[in-house]
Amino acid sequence: MKSLHKLAAFLLIFLFVITSLYSQYPESKEATLIESVSSAEVLIEATGIYKSKEKSERKARKQVEEKGVSNAIKDAKKSAVYFVLFGGTDPLISTTEERQIFEPHVAFFFNTDNISRYISWEEITIRKKVKTDGGKGIKVTKRFKVNKEILSKDLESYNILAARADLADAIGNPFIMVIPATGKGENPIELLQTDPKVRHAASVVESYLTARKYDVVVPEQQANLEDLAKAQQSLADQEEDYAYQLALSIGSDVYITFAGAVEKSGYGTEKYSLIARAYETTTARLLGTETGYSQARQGEIMVSIEEAMNDAIDKVLSRINNYWKDDLKRGIQYKLIVSITTDLDEDEVEEIQFAFADAVEEISKNYKENIVTNQTLDYLLWCDHDKYDKSSKVYRYIKKAFTDAELGASLRSININRKMILLKIESE
Repeated sequence: MKSLHKLAAFLLIFLFVITSLYSQYPESKEATLIESVSSAEVLIEATGIYKSKEKSERKARKQVEEKGVSNAIKDAKKSAVYFVLFGGTDPLISTTEERQIFEPHVAFFFNTDNISRYISWEEITIRKKVKTDGGKGIKVTKRFKVNKEILSKDLESYNILAARADLADAIGNPFIMVIPATGKGENPIELLQTDPKVRHAASVVESYLTARKYDVVVPEQQANLEDLAKAQQSLADQEEDYAYQLALSIGSDVYITFAGAVEKSGYGTEKYSLIARAYETTTARLLGTETGYSQARQGEIMVSIEEAMNDAIDKVLSRINNYWKDDLKRGIQYKLIVSITTDLDEDEVEEIQFAFADAVEEISKNYKENIVTNQTLDYLLWCDHDKYDKSSKVYRYIKKAFTDAELGASLRSININRKMILLKIESE
């Protein structure tokens, strides 16, 4: 009998804890992203709900009249923060593990003081106000600016999200390059130098990234592109992709391309639409693509470009963050390309291929063979960041393994940067 009483008491406590936990969440949870205002803030349109708990219909209506709007606005603020945390396509908390760690801290993030910290601006007017349940409830809609930067720092302090500083200590800040999207044969460097709209769009992204403490690589010399094109002549039959080649030659972890256009709007106004895409440099794999839009206005094209770019890049950056966290789990990724001289016979080439396969398997946590021919070896390597945090360490290991194999050929480096190791094998 006592055990039944204990079980009942435990269940009551459990239900109380669960009820208290979820009462901290907003009643509504209805919100929409309007735009990314800056690298730190987003504009959210959120709906809040208030329902009187009075049993008397008269008292309930009176309570709604007296404090329904103010309480519904409080719920709308919670809904705006809830959306940034969990809603949309790129929420701050995106995994089941992060959600589980978050749950014990719900009261902290949704208490009145912290909600006020996260809300940096509140619209004066109410966009919608509707009474519900025959006047015993009310629903209001307003717009708020939420400071994602403060919210993210709080999540990091509670170890819900991995702190950027911790990730940087482990694998270094990701190097990101920003260039305009171009057609086949077009030079993105020339476009940056000659088109002020393109240059402005690139500077907006670079400013956005540096504000978020990312390392930004700025392409400066056309020679980099030309040198890489010559160095990679062994990669025959591949379509010319200047953006990919330039990013690979510089050694960025991720490169972002963008393209925009002016669209006609009503009453003689125009708005700017911009598409931003993020790629993994070593593979040119698409990490994310988003379209941003500006408000419709007359003139002020630079303002519209900045507005559209902020809208697009905020979403793309979330995909980059996910890539960065995955990189920490899998290991640092390197692209290894080896050009083999035609002076060697087939048996010698085969021995070299076997030796490289053994060396790559030994040094990497995982690897992928992209190309294995008599003239070219192309690998992707994922290496332990504690042992091989620099491409030069990977090269030294492979060089030693190749020398120890005594294959009657010499291994030399053509180009080594953060992400790419370009080598050649010549007959002795």
